Amino acid sequence: MLELPEAQTIARQLGETVLGREIISVAAGASPHRFAFFTGDSANYPLLLTGRTIDAAYPLARLVELALGDYRLTLGDGANLRYLAPGAAVPKKHQLLLGLDDGSHLVCTVQMYGSLECFRDGENDNFYYLVTREKPTPLSEGFDADYWSSLLSSAGPSLTAKAFLATEQRIPGLGNGVLQDILFTARIHPKTKLSALTDGELDTLFHRVKSVLADMAAKGGRDTEKDLFGNPGGYRTLLSAKTVKHPCPYCLGAIQRQAYLGGNIYFCPHCQPLKL
Repeated sequence: MLELPEAQTIARQLGETVLGREIISVAAGASPHRFAFFTGDSANYPLLLTGRTIDAAYPLARLVELALGDYRLTLGDGANLRYLAPGAAVPKKHQLLLGLDDGSHLVCTVQMYGSLECFRDGENDNFYYLVTREKPTPLSEGFDADYWSSLLSSAGPSLTAKAFLATEQRIPGLGNGVLQDILFTARIHPKTKLSALTDGELDTLFHRVKSVLADMAAKGGRDTEKDLFGNPGGYRTLLSAKTVKHPCPYCLGAIQRQAYLGGNIYFCPHCQPLKL
């Protein structure tokens, strides 16, 4: 699923690959998917997008947005975007296919669920979209110690570390995937309540949020996700579905996996003791 490091990577690759290209053909909703969420009727996408030029590509926290004149196309969550060079075979199933004027294509398929939104700039009032535009991300200068303190002040002390970091769109772009290594390197159990953490631990957590996400973005995203060309990211996850069967990289103990707050958490009981 798209999170901040992957959105950063794919937006950068789009800027290096398709900037200035004209969209000459559009197919939307060709392969019906119950959880592919379009803006309005996908049948209108060819009329809205054909003939438009890709002016810019940029990340909005967990979203990737293309600027197409006065229109925007945003992709998020499980919307997997791939670039196909001229002459490359186009897959038979897809939720969105854009043919470009040099013979290349952008093809988007939805995994479990994903958003593919096309709208006139300034006319998207979706809460999740607006949050990504309004709040600073941990990769921005605005996400500083004062901003971190404001997040803590507005959060209830009974919130757990995972709930604080990855729910309620408190930090857009930071989801359950990137959460694991942030908490692991901070030595904080996902279920530990904020009230049980010392000021020093909360400060460490702040710095790990910024440094781990920056490292993931600099290396092209996580190795559990793929970039615009279908290649896995260069950041090797410490705790993920790929590593759960391996020993803890620090103490060599067994990594545990549990379902919690709508997704799996991975942790080392020795290195991340649960504080009550």
